[in-house]
Amino acid sequence: MQTEKVVQHIVSWLKDYLETSHQKGFVIGISGGIDSAVTSTLCAMTGYPLLNLEMPIHQEKNQADRAKRHIEWLKTQFETPIDSIEVELTNTFDALVAALPPTETTDKVNLALANTRARLRMSTLYYFAGLHNYLVAGTGNKVEDFGVGFYTKYGDGGVDLSPIADLMKSEVYEIAAFLGINTEIRKAKPTDGLFGDDRSDEDQLGASYDELEWAMTMKESGHQSEEFEGRQKEVFDIYSRLNRINQHKMVPIPVCDIPAEYK
Repeated sequence: MQTEKVVQHIVSWLKDYLETSHQKGFVIGISGGIDSAVTSTLCAMTGYPLLNLEMPIHQEKNQADRAKRHIEWLKTQFETPIDSIEVELTNTFDALVAALPPTETTDKVNLALANTRARLRMSTLYYFAGLHNYLVAGTGNKVEDFGVGFYTKYGDGGVDLSPIADLMKSEVYEIAAFLGINTEIRKAKPTDGLFGDDRSDEDQLGASYDELEWAMTMKESGHQSEEFEGRQKEVFDIYSRLNRINQHKMVPIPVCDIPAEYK
């Protein structure tokens, strides 16, 4: 990958899109992870205002600390107007959970509540976007957004534009190294932070991003499960299943077309 040219292209694309939309800057949720770190840095490179939001909900301390240090790093690296706000959403989340009908705790309940966290953060991002006429910048990469659908519909998937969604996770890491993103972020295990513990993305997905990138490439090249064996077959099947069951996230919302003669 021609990293410098890719970075320049994304920064130019961000500036063009912002100017065309007649908005004034960007707002982004900072998690302490690699994707939000890279995306926020690319937004800062445009020279337009950037608002970084920390939105903890029973957040692991190490994740929150990485987010804070990244924001401080941004402020020292760029002359761009860079602001940050912490919005503590734990009490809001707990109040919503308390208002919901009591139910037995299951994996489905835990997943639904994890997605609820993401949707609370999306609402918060758009609150500030509306206040300042900013665009919400998404942080999803290609494997997450178009491979396995590893994001929350109308949560972290609810954005105005997606600067890194055509980049594999490995390419995001390449750009992070090029941009000088903090080593602690580059070495941290990827996690969505939606369960209030230290489980990683790999724990949830059953495969690493390097493995999923391989499977995505094989699938798009027309390969079939029976061509592989051992761990490769296992990973290919994991990817294929997630890609299949999460298609509802990746395709446009279906519209029921009414026949003209019925109108």
